[in-house]
Amino acid sequence: MAPARSSGDGSGPARRAGRALGRALHTPITGTARGIRRATHAHGAGESGLGKLIELHAINGAGDMLITVALASTVFFSVPTDEARGRVALYLGITMAPFTLLAPVIGPLLDRLPHGRRASMAAAMLARALLAVMMSGAVATGGIQLYPAALGVLVASKSYGVVRSAVVPRLLPPKFSLVKANSRVTLAGLLATGVAAPVGAGLQVIGPQWPLYGASAIFVWGTVAAFTLPHKVDEAKGERRARLSTHEPHSKRPGLRTVSRSVLCGLLANASMRALSGFLIFFLAFLLREHPLGGQSAAVSLGIVAVSAGIGNACGTAVGSWLRARAPEAIIAAVLSLTLGVAILAAVFFSGLFMAVLAATAGFCQALAKLSLDAMIQRDVPEAVRTSAFARSETLLQVAWVLGGAIGIVLPLNGVLGMSVAAAMVALGTTMALRGLLTAPRHHQPGAQRPRVA
Repeated sequence: MAPARSSGDGSGPARRAGRALGRALHTPITGTARGIRRATHAHGAGESGLGKLIELHAINGAGDMLITVALASTVFFSVPTDEARGRVALYLGITMAPFTLLAPVIGPLLDRLPHGRRASMAAAMLARALLAVMMSGAVATGGIQLYPAALGVLVASKSYGVVRSAVVPRLLPPKFSLVKANSRVTLAGLLATGVAAPVGAGLQVIGPQWPLYGASAIFVWGTVAAFTLPHKVDEAKGERRARLSTHEPHSKRPGLRTVSRSVLCGLLANASMRALSGFLIFFLAFLLREHPLGGQSAAVSLGIVAVSAGIGNACGTAVGSWLRARAPEAIIAAVLSLTLGVAILAAVFFSGLFMAVLAATAGFCQALAKLSLDAMIQRDVPEAVRTSAFARSETLLQVAWVLGGAIGIVLPLNGVLGMSVAAAMVALGTTMALRGLLTAPRHHQPGAQRPRVA
């Protein structure tokens, strides 16, 4: 007779039950990870290396969101409206004034590291990991020492963004457009941000420093992930510095204006959209604290508008991933015209519904406009100066966002007045977008090698 098997020899009911429980707990995690990997590596993105950049940008978005949650809870939500306006103005002044001075240094500094783009992105991740730990000691009190660290986070985040935009054309899979690649990268960041927001809120309940601890851990992960990008990311020869414009007719150093007038017009049009974004964030935040939507609390009112803007941004990014238009100039002109129309309606028929509609429209159109601008720079600006061009353009867009936010802080809390100012901002950008569309070349030089825009 065969001896009876005991439950302790690895094949008994208890052991089988343990294995089944382990698989039940393990499968959702591994299955989700495999699903994410299939999505990010689809259509040749895995072979080209674009999939790894998509995943890296998702890590970046999640870490930035956790820092945003920590700062928002300290600077904005923890104090009355009047004091919050002062704190936010102080935050913008202390962080953005030095950033405006430092930003022109970012481009030339990155120009001197053409063969170290992976190291540059890893350094930006590691710097934010360390700064998040430094901020954790001051976030509970909102002390002045919080702001220099926030400035460092901002500079590191923009440095990462500049390099990330510059390397996308190097990782373009076959039959992949620049607009589609940019939108796929951006959409990954948005989805990661949406997942990280409730996680940050949960960590905030434990303690004001915990979102920063989480951000630090995420950025350490990103530091390691940056070095998994393909080596071709670092292959660059003879890069030089770009300028936003140059008036010397015989200058051999190209700038955005000399490369393409439509790029400069698209940049200015995007600046108006970024100013609108900053304005709406701060103006509506303070307006809804004092005058919530009908029957809702201030927090719920802010949440409705924020969700509307987030959904619009995600939809705009998703549309950009399959848009087949071959003229980014036309896309920018179309989306700014649409935003202008909605802003005028919001000023004439001011209501909570129109505020939400404007927020969603601005998010949708800003996403498409930025994707189109990135594609134009990647298409028209020579690779030798592309990194610096992105640095200069990102600086201008960030300054525009701050100016719009500053207007939103100081403007009286009158809804009709606010929407009228928003419409005026978009009108300026629409004018530049239409000018860029009218002056855009109808065809490019034959034989010129350009990345696929769409």
